[in-house]
Parts: sequence; C-alpha cells; structure tokens
Amino acid sequence: MSSNDGIQIPSRLPLLLTDEGVLLPGSTMRISVDTPRNMQLVKSRLLKGTSLKSTIIGVIPNTKDPEHDNQELPSLHSIGTAGLAVQVVGSNWPKPHYTLLITGLCRFRVAQMLKERPFVVAEVEQLDKLEQYTEGQELDGELGELAQRFYQDAVQLVGMLDMSVPVVAKLRRLLDSLPRETLPDVLASMIRTSNKEKLQVLDAVDLEERFKRALPLLTRQIEGLKLLQKTRKPRPDDDKRVLVVRKGGVFPGHQFSLDEEGEDEDGDDMAVLDKKVKEAGMPEHALRVCLKELKRLKKMPQSMPEYALTRSYVELMVELPWNKSTTDCLDIRAARVLLDNDHYAMEKLKKRVLEYLAVRQLKSALKGPILCFVGPPGVGKTSVGRSIARTLGREFHRIALGGVCDQSDIRGHRRTYVGSMPGRIINGLKTVGVNNPVFLLDEVDKLGKSLQGDPAAALLEVLDPEQNHSFTDHYLNVSFDLSQVLFIATANTTATIPPALLDRMEVLQVPGYTQEEKVEIAHRHLIPHQLEQHGLTPQQLQIPHHTTLDIITKYTREAGVRSLERKIGAICRAVAVKVAEGHKSPKVEQPSAQQGAVDGERKVDESLRESEMAAPPEMPIVIDPMALKDILGPPLFEMEVSERLTLPGVAIGLAWTPLGGEIMFVEASRMEGEGQLTLTGQLGDVMKESAHLAISWLRSNAKKYQLTNLTGGPDPLEGTDIHLHFPAGAVTKDGPSAGVTIVTCLASLFSGRLVRSDVAMTGEITLRGLVLPVGGIKDKVLAAHRAGLRRVILPKRNEKDLEEIPAPVRAELDFVAASSLSDVLNAAFDGGFPITTNPLPHPHVTSKL
Repeated sequence: MSSNDGIQIPSRLPLLLTDEGVLLPGSTMRISVDTPRNMQLVKSRLLKGTSLKSTIIGVIPNTKDPEHDNQELPSLHSIGTAGLAVQVVGSNWPKPHYTLLITGLCRFRVAQMLKERPFVVAEVEQLDKLEQYTEGQELDGELGELAQRFYQDAVQLVGMLDMSVPVVAKLRRLLDSLPRETLPDVLASMIRTSNKEKLQVLDAVDLEERFKRALPLLTRQIEGLKLLQKTRKPRPDDDKRVLVVRKGGVFPGHQFSLDEEGEDEDGDDMAVLDKKVKEAGMPEHALRVCLKELKRLKKMPQSMPEYALTRSYVELMVELPWNKSTTDCLDIRAARVLLDNDHYAMEKLKKRVLEYLAVRQLKSALKGPILCFVGPPGVGKTSVGRSIARTLGREFHRIALGGVCDQSDIRGHRRTYVGSMPGRIINGLKTVGVNNPVFLLDEVDKLGKSLQGDPAAALLEVLDPEQNHSFTDHYLNVSFDLSQVLFIATANTTATIPPALLDRMEVLQVPGYTQEEKVEIAHRHLIPHQLEQHGLTPQQLQIPHHTTLDIITKYTREAGVRSLERKIGAICRAVAVKVAEGHKSPKVEQPSAQQGAVDGERKVDESLRESEMAAPPEMPIVIDPMALKDILGPPLFEMEVSERLTLPGVAIGLAWTPLGGEIMFVEASRMEGEGQLTLTGQLGDVMKESAHLAISWLRSNAKKYQLTNLTGGPDPLEGTDIHLHFPAGAVTKDGPSAGVTIVTCLASLFSGRLVRSDVAMTGEITLRGLVLPVGGIKDKVLAAHRAGLRRVILPKRNEKDLEEIPAPVRAELDFVAASSLSDVLNAAFDGGFPITTNPLPHPHVTSKL
C-alpha cells in the first residue's frame, strides 16, 4: 500500500457483504444485516471492539444472493468502500438482525482474501487519500472544467427544489463547503440512480473518469425535474392565494399555498357527509354516535392523524345498510324448478329451503335460520349456498373461515389500535349493501385458536338467533341487527366444531353421490361446463354414459365430483389438441428449378401423404374405452376385492372419513409363539380395545365354533402369536365400528375358512357378543356400492338409517341386520358358520336320559 500524508485505513479489513445498495465515499447508508457471516462480523468487531480502527469495515457489493452464503463464498466486487460504523441497532423481529448506519470513507481494492470464516477478512489496497483534498489545492485543465460544470449543475439541481425545506437549504450550503473532488460521490448517492450506475461511479478510481460518469446522471435528474415542473402549470392568480400562517408557527413567516376553491370543496364535502348521515336510516342509538363523531370531525384539522380515522369511521357508518333490504322471491314452484336445474339430488337441502319459503309466505317477520351443511369435499355445499341466494333473490357473500385464528376477524379491532378495521361480518354487509343477504361461512370446522382469541367463541353471538339482533362489532361499537341474514355454514365434519357452536346450528348432512347420481351430474352440469371452458361443442366431442361410468369407477374414488370434473377436463384438452391440429391447412412444397423432375414428383407425393395424415378428424369425436385409456392412462382403481380374499384371515370393513366412506381390509396371521397379540396400521386406542374384545370373545366361544390353534388345541392363543394388520399404514385409524370385522377376520383365521369376497361389514361389539349401532351408515354403504360389493352386514339398530340410501343402491345390495356376532358370522361365510352340535356339558349340569 502506498504511503501518503492522510489517514490510513487498516491493511486488513473485515468485509461486510451487501446487496441492498452501493455505499460511496462521503455518503451515509443504512444496511440491514441478517446473514450468518455478516452477523458474526457485527458481534466480533463492532460490538466488542473498543478502538476507532475496530469500527472501520469494508462494505463491498455482493453479486450473489446472500441467503445462500452458508454453502460457498459469494462472488465479490473487486472494489469496495471503507466505512465507519457510527450506529448499530439490533432487533429480534421478525428474525434476529442488526441495522448499521455506515459513513463511507474511501475506496479500496481487494488484494488478497485472507479468511472466509467466521466472516470474510481481506488484505486491501487503499485507493483514495482521506485528506488529500483539504489542503485547498485547485484543479486545472480539463479536470477543472469538468469539476466547475459539475458544481454548476449541482447548484442548478438544488435551486429547483423548495429552499424553504431545512434539508434543502442545508444541502445548498454544503455544496459551497465541500471540495469539488468529493461532489461526484456525494451527488451520485443522493440522486435517483440504479445500483449498476453507482457501481460505475465506484469503479471510477480516476477522478476525471469519475466526473464523466456522474455528470450524465446529474443531467438526467435535472431534466426530469424540469419535465415535472412543466406538468404542474400554476394559475395566474396563484400569488393572490398565498397567505402567511399564524405567527409563532414552526417556521415563522413560512408561506403555504391555500386553495380557496379547495376549502369550499372541503366545506361542501362535509355538508354532503352530514346529509348522508341523516339519510342513512340509522337507528337512534347509532345516529347519536355518528352525529357526535361528525361534530368532532368538523372541528378537527385535516393534518391531525385522528382526522382520517374518524372520517373512515363516519363513512363506514353511512355505507352500512341499516334499513336497505331486498325483497324475497316467495314463489315456491319457481324456486323448486330453479333448485332442480342447479343441483341434482340433495333432496333434503332443497326441502329445507322450500320449507323456509313457505313459512315466509305465512309470516313475513321470520328470523333467518342458521343452517350447517356437513359433508365430504366436492359434493356441492358451497354452490348450494349460492344457488339458495339466487332462488331467494338475495345478495350472496362468502366468508372463508379456514385457518382463521383471531377473534378480531369476526368482531373487528377496537379503534384505539393502529390499522384497525371492522370484522368480516360488518365488512361483508358493507360489500353487499343490504341487511338480509345470504352469508356463507365456509369451512367452519377448520377454525383455529391462538393468543389473539377464539374465533369460534366470537361466532356464538353471530349465529345465535336470540342474540344476533344486537351484534356489536368492536370497530363499529354500536349494535347492528343480523336477524334477517340467512347464515349457511359448511363443514366436512362436526367433530372439530365446538359443542356450543354446533348447538346453535341446524345440521343438514350432505352425503356423497351414488354412481348413478354422478353420471347424471356429469352429463347435466360437468361435461357442458368443461366443453364451454375449452371452447368445444357437443358436435365436436361426445362422452357416452358408459364411458362416464368407467371414469367414475376406474379413475376416481371420491364422495364428490371434483376429481371427475378434472378427468373430464383432461379429455377435453386432449380433444382440443386434435381439433386445433385439424384446423391447420397442409402446405405442399413445390420443387425448385435446380431439382430434377423425379425429386420434384417425390416431394409432391410426400407432401400429399402428409396432408392426408394431417386431415381434420371426423366429428364428433366419441370417447370409447380405448380412447379413454390413451388419454387418462391405465385405470387407477381396479376392483381387487376378490383377489385379496383368497386366503383365510382377511375381511372387509367399512370406515367413515371426512372425505366420505371407504372400504377397509383387515388381515390376520398366526405363528408359533407365546400367545401375544400384535397390532399394526396406526391404530387408535378404541380400535386396539376392539381387537382385544374380539380375541376375548373368540377364546370364550372357541369350542362352540370349533376354533383351534396351530396344534389343534381348543385355545386359539395357546402357543400361538397373532398379528393383526390394517393396510394403508400411513393413515391413522380409530373408532369402534371395526369390531365385527376383526371378529370375522380372526374367526376365518382360526377356522381356516374364507370370508365371502362380496361382503363388507360395520358395527361395534361387546364382550357378550352383541352388535351395537354406529354412525355414517349412508357413506359406508355408498363406499361398499362403489367397490362392487353385494352384501352389507350392519347392526340391527341401524336399519332405520337405510331409508336415506337411494332406492337404486338399496335394490343392488343385500343388507343383513345383525344383533349378535353369531348373525355376523353366519352372514359372512358361505353356508353360515356352524355351531358344534354336541358341546361339552357345563360341569354343574347333570345329564339326564
């Protein structure tokens, strides 16, 4: 490093890598530090150092994302700026970081990298002398002309700004006191420039080159200000509208432009707002509060921060529909036709809507019901809510509650907080503009809970017909009548809804669709919708009913129709490609003069053959099983039921999930051991207890049903270990309804007999062999029907639930109502499960001839 009379920076400097900007000598810059290398530099050098040299660091631009500096050292710029850290501020939010205030001193060049861990240290060569310009030496020649021109442009730029601002006046004085040689760095850091342009100024070690690179940037800024001033043409009488503010202000004698017309407009605006308040039709208690806030607003200067908050509050009060409502369409016949056109099946939901319309005809002042549609995804719960609003002729508003964990989302924030706003209920009423809309509270079963409160508890007031006539939002702070709002909630399950909230709603189950219903829905709604979305017509694409049934059975396994619609969309896209290719006219290339006649004829023949191959496909394109396999690939779901029941120890159960019903295989195996029972498949405690119940009942009835162990002994567990497995081990399973399936599976294992391959079962068991009722019967039966099973064993007390099963499904299935495990075993095996005709007599009973 060359020696000079100025202050020298250390020859070894720790380097701060930044991509936030470019620090130039003579300028000050705030830099956020959050990467491991930079954090370690701050902790080791700036926070622990005591000398002046310890606060001098090298700031060097980073050409690579600093978030990845754990793996390798980013590529560094060759020239940086030595800076003095004058302030260090630490914070832990949103993550640990430091903010540094650094003043640039001089340029340096990286000579050699000394170390990379824990932070970068390099040997540097100082390029600028810190005090070489303070001795009053004058610049001459071309450099002097450049410096003078640059100074004049800088003075012109500052003169175009408002000199009444203290910062601008200080900058004007600074221009006269600074050495001319420092102006390029100082001005380039102040005017609007890109990082790339600042890098060019930083790289200009030669002073003349530095002036040449910074001068165009300064000129561009001046031209921009001139253009901006031209667009703001002052009026000729503006000088008459300049008034002096009161004496004793912040800046005595400071002048402000006061637009008299603007003042009149503000007064007119207040008069309009006052008129709107009186015409809003607010109840007396709300009008009193609103007039009080409006009175405060008129006395409040617009410069006060509270002015905007108060004005927003008054405008919200004016915009709320206090007495605005829509007239319900009470024509029941028209409503029935509209509901049938929009949705196929869902008779229970349609019946409830028509009942509401009928009661509204008899009594106009009817409070809106609180309905809750519970069912698997994709069955149309949300679209039914929109259809109900259209049927009633009401406005519709959807509020998504999934993941909401702050009660302020429902009730709003108090106005004392910064950024406060009304809750979703009041905001929704403002959006629709009427006080009797249909509000859809979507995914009410997925509400969260956090330190900010429980939104489910906040909904208790909203969804209680006895309380919501005076709902009070924290932001509004006056009561609003929600009794005319028709609230519809949707959920996949009621298990996660708090009991108090569930008690306030009328729950309507929306089970999955049967295969016949899905085929009908596909041809009524899904296929026409997808054809329209993909620009196709029925004359171009036809999907027969049997093809739709193949898609349902072989490519989807769901309670709703979302996957079915996606598969139909995939078919439409494939057909759209064929149709688009057919629209292109083939081009026949003519042979050039240089080619021979034979080559020309061959070229024409090949072009004609290509044109024949590219001919438009015959319309309509009918999707048959072969085309379906070409488009969607091999079937995703094959009926594997009969294949999996080829050995003893396998049975089929029925399970309920929030996504609909599912069939569930239960497998059992035995080997020599010590009588231990092993359970696998992520089973819950209730299901484990059901397995132990099944083992105990079978052991107590082993002689009755001729169940033996591996050696033929009467105790099935003597010298035998049992392994019970529920496939799909990644899915957690629990519940009592698998009891009868476990008993049947183990009975098949101990007896060596096969369970019928077309039988599925569900039911809870007791230690005495009784079969108790379970829930979700409709979803479970539909799952068995989708899987192609023909017999369903269910508890005797669940026979009443069969009325909900569609008639076509009931006709195709054989239902066996079992009150005991003996009934279950007789129905699950071909020829029944015989009982020993000559059981051993009880030891306390005497046989008589």
